[in-house]
Amino acid sequence: MWQLLPPTALLLVVSADLQAAGLPKAVVVLDPQWVRVLEDDSVTLKCQGSYPSGNNSTMWLHNGNPISSQASSYIIKPAKVENSGEYRCQTGGSALSDPVKLEVHQGWLVLQTRQWVFQEGETIWLRCHSWKNTSLLKVSYLQNGQVRRYFHSNSDFHIPNATYSQSGSYFCRGLIGGSKNESSKTVDIIVQGLTIPSIHSSPPWYQIAFCLVMVVLFVVDTGLYFSVQRNLRSSVASWKDHKFKWSKDPQGK
Repeated sequence: MWQLLPPTALLLVVSADLQAAGLPKAVVVLDPQWVRVLEDDSVTLKCQGSYPSGNNSTMWLHNGNPISSQASSYIIKPAKVENSGEYRCQTGGSALSDPVKLEVHQGWLVLQTRQWVFQEGETIWLRCHSWKNTSLLKVSYLQNGQVRRYFHSNSDFHIPNATYSQSGSYFCRGLIGGSKNESSKTVDIIVQGLTIPSIHSSPPWYQIAFCLVMVVLFVVDTGLYFSVQRNLRSSVASWKDHKFKWSKDPQGK
């Protein structure tokens, strides 16, 4: 039966069995850790997973298709546009990894990032990378068309403690060789997690105000309750006393 399945389908079936057996997923790591590169760059993909004794082979997938390499590291040198896509790996002692997306661009500049989606509080790290590391001066990093940071000499730009306001379209521009003005393509950065407040974070002011109002209402309501109870008991006692006196008056004539 197994021989009738194509290699990709067979790999997925085996991976499903490994996950069902409780084995952890393998992990694909990029070196360097940029998910966007230029043509002619060198990229190494490393598969991190456990290897059973006597089996050091690694299975690789590119856009769902098997790669002939069985080494734990898959080297792309020089990178070409056709190398773009999703990469996954699996070892003999681990399940199929989650996909890692790699983009290979043409041009003089590319704005590099380690990921597209960030969680609130993480650091966004950006790099304006030139083709074959050509000299790059007067570099600007822009968000939604507005300059966020300027460097006379090229330097990485990082945004610590990212918030929702850091979401948007980013690109960089600079002078190639000190004279040729070039800009990169844009990349969309998303910051998530703002709708789920941290357990350790302070609640917003309106939540505090709401709690204070509820406490005041509870205190007032409790006070009114006991006040009514006291007045009611006093009224009942007075009514009984009045009734007792009224019932004795005819006998006293």
